[in-house]
Amino acid sequence: MARFVTIDDSQDPRLADYVSLRDVNLRRSLEAAEGLFIAEGAKIIRRGAEAGYRPRSYLLAPRWIDGLRDLLDAVDVPVYVVTEELAEKVTGFHVHRGALASMERVTRWSEADLMSADRLVVCEDIVDHTNVGAIIRCAAGLGWDGVLLAPRAADPLYRRAIKTSMGTVFALPWARLSDWRQGLGHLKEHGFTIAAMALSDDSVSLDEFAAQLRSRPRKVALLMGTEGAGLSSHWVNQADVVVRIPMHHGVDSLNVAAAAAVACYALGPVH
Repeated sequence: MARFVTIDDSQDPRLADYVSLRDVNLRRSLEAAEGLFIAEGAKIIRRGAEAGYRPRSYLLAPRWIDGLRDLLDAVDVPVYVVTEELAEKVTGFHVHRGALASMERVTRWSEADLMSADRLVVCEDIVDHTNVGAIIRCAAGLGWDGVLLAPRAADPLYRRAIKTSMGTVFALPWARLSDWRQGLGHLKEHGFTIAAMALSDDSVSLDEFAAQLRSRPRKVALLMGTEGAGLSSHWVNQADVVVRIPMHHGVDSLNVAAAAAVACYALGPVH
């Protein structure tokens, strides 16, 4: 059973896991060093726990205790009970959901685990956490098998990525490519057709590529590029096909998460 501890000092060292949640650089170093991640909101906390992630502690406003009682009764960890005003001082932002959990970070899947998949989204250096979370949510909701991330892509277990994904980062397999330069070659060796989402003179429309897949089904790895420059020339040049979403009214492209949603729907198993 959890141990309830009321805290009224924002400098209390027992709250160290929750300090300055908006400071990305600080959180990156702290979370890696301590082997933790932060789940925000009762629904996300519950999904993390149900997926098997172990809590280190909870930071809760009193109104959330009863709704999480079954989770709290199942573990022997501290529950730091604070006012929402104190939570804001500690975390650096208004925790409008009033519920946070520090959970143990574990590696659930490897690059090798995903090679048996049929449909993968592959993210090259997408650094915005909300975009990574949204892409994982799209892939999960539209029936894709997993997400691979280049070494410099954002952390799916960062608080904002988890929140944007609605907790699907806990369920959909994802892993990091061990080698940015050679990683696409490994995918080809495992039978994937590499489809790069990019603007180029030799690109085919998304509908055209979808029709090709219907006539000749095959494994697909869909490459999505960075928010600004898009995919690197190194990755585009290794692709088997370059795919574009036809656009109108002078718009050249969509946000990477929106583009991933459109492409996952068009090319995936769920319609």
